[in-house]
Amino acid sequence: MADLFDGIVPFVHAARARNFRVAAEQLGVTPAAISKAIKRLEAELGATLLHRTTRKVSLSEEGTRFLARCEDAIAHVQAGRDQAAAAARAPRGELTVSLSYVLGPTLVARLPRLLARYPALHLDLRLTDRRVRLVDDRVDVALRVGPLPDSTLVARKLMQPRWITVAAPDYLARHGAPGTPEALADHACLRFRSPRGKAVPWTFLDAPGGSPRSLDVPGRVDLDQGELIVAAAEAGVGVAQVFDFMVERALANGRVVEVLRDHAAPGPPVHALVLPGQQSTPKVRAFLDFVSETLGPGGRR
Repeated sequence: MADLFDGIVPFVHAARARNFRVAAEQLGVTPAAISKAIKRLEAELGATLLHRTTRKVSLSEEGTRFLARCEDAIAHVQAGRDQAAAAARAPRGELTVSLSYVLGPTLVARLPRLLARYPALHLDLRLTDRRVRLVDDRVDVALRVGPLPDSTLVARKLMQPRWITVAAPDYLARHGAPGTPEALADHACLRFRSPRGKAVPWTFLDAPGGSPRSLDVPGRVDLDQGELIVAAAEAGVGVAQVFDFMVERALANGRVVEVLRDHAAPGPPVHALVLPGQQSTPKVRAFLDFVSETLGPGGRR
């Protein structure tokens, strides 16, 4: 099979350049080697492919037809190489992702796009609010909310959510909308209870464009799942403060309404963390690019 291609590459280079010397430079051999290879090819074919003079090289009629066939074959071989290389670079296999419960519904809602784009990729999603150790827990990517401790892990910022305060229209019809954060003292507040058992204070700007501050609000119902807080707010149980991405659909459908908009404060950043050197592997790179694209403000519309 190797003999099938002997002389073809030197012939194609010489035919394209119309010059043995140029072809030799391109292939890193001597002009004499180019000439000998083509002569052997012509002897094998029983046809003259090139006309040589002291100044130039020109194609014979048979050489012109043979060059066209060779270039067609080269194009097919190159396409095959490109296809094989692309397949080798395609994301495939199992990807283990650790993410907090608050991010779970948002990411899962976008999975159809990811899986359609990469059909050979299998996801193992592990929801936990525990800070996993990527090596010990065999995790490829960890999505984390909040400030990052000093670490050797590679971090990519995915988004900067906003704290948003919402309530159902029927609740507001019954109780009115709070005009200031302090007015929440007269409302039924749906608070998040941390794993330590404490209600998490709410965050507001002290004035439009001002600085963030924490406020302890009175709780009517405390829950330890962000998704349940949203569900309770939609049901008209009370007022809730959550990340903006958690209630995008509810806001769009009118199931909840934002209140205290002028006091809405920025939330903690969301990062993706991977081990050094792993961010360039096909499956990790594809996932990071996807979550950056879809969890950012433009992708969450």
